[in-house]
Amino acid sequence: MTEIAERFRRVAAGLTRTIDAVPGDAWANPSPCAGWDGRDVIRHLVDWLPGPGFLLGTFDVATAPIPSVDDDPAGAWAAVRDAIQRALDDPAVALRVEDCGPAGTLSFEAAVDMTCTPDVLIHTWDLAQAAGIDVELDREQVDRQAAAIDALPPSVDAAMRASGHFGPRVEVPPDADALTRLLAFYGRRAAT
Repeated sequence: MTEIAERFRRVAAGLTRTIDAVPGDAWANPSPCAGWDGRDVIRHLVDWLPGPGFLLGTFDVATAPIPSVDDDPAGAWAAVRDAIQRALDDPAVALRVEDCGPAGTLSFEAAVDMTCTPDVLIHTWDLAQAAGIDVELDREQVDRQAAAIDALPPSVDAAMRASGHFGPRVEVPPDADALTRLLAFYGRRAAT
């Protein structure tokens, strides 16, 4: 198993634990993502990761039948999570290189590491906030992402925000901890 496969496994397990902890009546609570409730956070991941566009669709990775997020958010996430993990654990798929559009030519595992794992991590936090539950994000991944964000050239940051996938960055002190800096990059404020 590669470091990338293990990193995804840990971050995905965190989202799975968070989903399992959401009280039944909390799924309709608003999330930190404007206009999204808890189910919409999972719907986003379940809709964009399988494709037909970027990620699973680009690499022809099939999922098991995906239940409706409205009826079974845990089952919907599990179908997508398991397909990604199976592909990461298969070197023939993990190392295959495809044209990933604006992201460039990437292997499956590089594409997961660049876009999927970070998205799953931040949306784990979003879901926990919507549900009003405590969450402990994977510390190694938080530190890794915060360091990558700190190293982004301003032009790349501006291009990411211009894409419409990122809201305005929240200003935080330069000595803020890694989680606060990571959340701020995604336009979120750490709980105080």
